[in-house]
Amino acid sequence: MPAPELIAHRGWPHRHPENTLPGIEAALRAGARYVEVDVQLSADGVPVLFHDASLMRLCGAPGAVADHTLAALAARRFLNARDEVEIPTLSALASMLEDWPDVIPFIEIKPETLAVFGIEAVYWRVEHDLASLAGRAVLISFDTAFLLAARRHGWPVLGAVVELWAERAHPLLPEIAPEYLFTDVDHLPATGPLAWCGARLAVYEVSDPALALELARRGVDLVETFAIGEMLAQCHA
Repeated sequence: MPAPELIAHRGWPHRHPENTLPGIEAALRAGARYVEVDVQLSADGVPVLFHDASLMRLCGAPGAVADHTLAALAARRFLNARDEVEIPTLSALASMLEDWPDVIPFIEIKPETLAVFGIEAVYWRVEHDLASLAGRAVLISFDTAFLLAARRHGWPVLGAVVELWAERAHPLLPEIAPEYLFTDVDHLPATGPLAWCGARLAVYEVSDPALALELARRGVDLVETFAIGEMLAQCHA
C-alpha cells in the first residue's frame, strides 16, 4: 500500500509549541519535507506565525494578534512550554528554510487577518517576506478571494482549503486553479476514490498511521499531522 507524504502541521506540536521555529526545525530534523504554518499580521503590519483568533489558548493573554504590535507579541510566552520560545515572524521562518532547500512550506493566510488589513495589504507583506522562498512556498487559505488575488498577482503555487468536501464546488475554484486542495478528514465520503480536478489532495488532521495509509489508497496525496515524527516512523517504516 502506498504511503502518503506527510505535512508537519504547525511544526511538531507534540514536542514544541505550535507554529514556532523550534517545533518546525524539530519536524524537519525528524524527516518532514512539508510543513504548514498559519500567518496573521501584527498591529504594526508584520506577518507572524499564529493560528488562533485569540492569544488566550496558547499564551494566556487576551486579544487577537492584530491587537498587539510585533514587540508586544515577541514578549509573550507560550503556556506550558518547556523552553522560552517566541511567536516568530514569517521572515524568520523564511530565513530558516533557506537552509532546507528541499522543504515545501504551506503558508496559510488566516481569514481573521484579511478581515482586519484587507487582501492587498496582506498579500504584499507576505510576498515581501517570502521573497527568498519564491517558487516553492505555497500560499493556502480558506479565503477564495485572497487566493484569486494571489493568482492574479502571479503567485505560482496555491492551495485552497475547504472544510467540507462539497465545498470543492465553489465557483471561484476553477479560476483560481489551485495546485493543492486541503480538506478536513472528518467530512470526507466514507468510501470511494478521492480526487479533484488534477490538484494534489491534502487532508487534515490525521494522527493514525492506518488511516493515513487508507487515505493514500483512496487517492490522497498528503496528510497533515501534529504527530509528524511518530507518523513518519510508522508510515514510512
